[in-house]
Amino acid sequence: MKKIVLFLLGVLVVGIVFERPSNGQSSGSAARSQKVVTRRDESRRRPKVRFINPTQLAKPPGYTHVVEVTGGRTIYIAGQIALDSSGNIVGPGDLPAQAEQVFANLKAALESVGATFKDVIKLNYYVTDTSQLPALRAVRDRYVNTAAPPASTLVQVVRLAREGLMIEVEAVAVVP
Repeated sequence: MKKIVLFLLGVLVVGIVFERPSNGQSSGSAARSQKVVTRRDESRRRPKVRFINPTQLAKPPGYTHVVEVTGGRTIYIAGQIALDSSGNIVGPGDLPAQAEQVFANLKAALESVGATFKDVIKLNYYVTDTSQLPALRAVRDRYVNTAAPPASTLVQVVRLAREGLMIEVEAVAVVP
């Protein structure tokens, strides 16, 4: 019986020593003086997003070199391809038609979480033919905020997941 009481007392002491403060602050005195932001407060706060093109880098055509985000929820959208809702390829051999479908798919994905293209901070493009970039940019510019375009990466690939696909685009967005 004495061993059980000592064991339980030990568990209690360990629990007290390693207990985290219930308000989310650390036990240090400096942290105690800081205001604690609750989850509810954070959900109301709009994320701060800065689009930066350092002067040491070449001026980018239609994208931003650096996007800094503070706060908010990060949304990752898988690569979207030119499939309609029935799974059929839209615009075989026609990059502008495929790009239009891809951006429509991205828009639908964004809307599913209450986001818009204004919330997109990063786009990754995979295309099978970079000679058609002007047509791709024309479609893109109808969707993205051209005053503060997202950071972007474009890669030419030999082939995408299905024969006949010419473009795939994935996105990252930040919302409150």
